[in-house]
Amino acid sequence: MKSGKHPDATDLALCVALQEDAKMSLQRLGERVGLSAQSVLERVRKLEAAGVIRGYHADVDARAVGLDVTAFIGVGIDTTRHLDAVEQALGVAAEVLECHHVTGAHTLMVKIKTRNTATLELLIREIRGMPGVQRTETMIVLSTHKESSTLHLPDVTPRTGRRAKESR
Repeated sequence: MKSGKHPDATDLALCVALQEDAKMSLQRLGERVGLSAQSVLERVRKLEAAGVIRGYHADVDARAVGLDVTAFIGVGIDTTRHLDAVEQALGVAAEVLECHHVTGAHTLMVKIKTRNTATLELLIREIRGMPGVQRTETMIVLSTHKESSTLHLPDVTPRTGRRAKESR
């Protein structure tokens, strides 16, 4: 991948394969995209250095480890001068999985996972106590149909590394 450029079709195919199985061997990755293991290693290192690949993670079942409550908390902030401080505080809270600056009725939308409603209540109190926070609105998740951090790259054919349009 050239510096400052978007990943090419082979790089994207590597990303797709690594999202499917981050423990896949370099040999197997190479077979998927038509490169040698050494070429795959070089490309993966470049993708990491460019920040395209940000890390490798295990997909852990939250309920299996005692985190039974998922919620979205809309946070209203009175002025933008408090925004950075609130984002930083939320960024270090263990329960916070995502924090997005959004349009609409809320300034921030926060996704959390926590043990139970008592720990959720403590977190909400903590958020409400932050300077600049005017209001919160909490939506507790009853069930989850789909939850993923895998990016869908629809124009890539993983086995060849070519974009779908090129493979026709």
